[in-house]
Amino acid sequence: MEQHGPALPLGTDLLAAEAVARAVDERTDTPTVTLPTVPVGVSDHHRQFHGTLSVSPETFGAYVREVTESLAAHGVRRVVAVNGHGGNDDALRRAARRLRAEETAFLAPWNWFADLGGLDEELFDQTGIGHADAAESSMVYAVAADLVREAALADAEAGAADGWGNEVHGAQLGFDTADFSESGAVGSPTDASREKGRQLFEHATDELAALVGWLTDQPFTALLPEPHR
Repeated sequence: MEQHGPALPLGTDLLAAEAVARAVDERTDTPTVTLPTVPVGVSDHHRQFHGTLSVSPETFGAYVREVTESLAAHGVRRVVAVNGHGGNDDALRRAARRLRAEETAFLAPWNWFADLGGLDEELFDQTGIGHADAAESSMVYAVAADLVREAALADAEAGAADGWGNEVHGAQLGFDTADFSESGAVGSPTDASREKGRQLFEHATDELAALVGWLTDQPFTALLPEPHR
């Protein structure tokens, strides 16, 4: 739950992640269950913008890990953390590493935007995504179009940064979004469209469905750490 500039909702990340997860849950033949979305993640770097809520990486990681431990107690030991926010990545990986090391469960952190299959370059002439940019705005068009404030897309772009961060002589000094973006956006949100969002959503659901299928096919022992050498 964090700022996404003046045009997108505070819940942009959770809306995208939940929509992709539920779409895959409905279409796959593999028995799956989608848990309630965790609404607040690691977003302290957006704190200067109204509406942003955040917890520490330790709190977020512990929550995800302990919920996964509860699932494992019921025999669910293959879990995908469907994520829509890059700020959660480190905490999710730490939780996943510990669960695997303890042989409790296999947690696979997965971002809908991690591998766009070239759509980032094809649709937006960029590599990866920014923040509240054309890619994220298009995704919101796909999952919750009524929450896009179209009249504010130009304002978001006018105050947006061209790229993420603030590099000075090789040092990355952009610690907070407010250090380099006036509107909170990074990129060109006016390039968004419903059709681009449809393509992003379809690609994301295909990728997640493939991951679920792969996890299902793996013997659990094959997902555990290699023995000491």
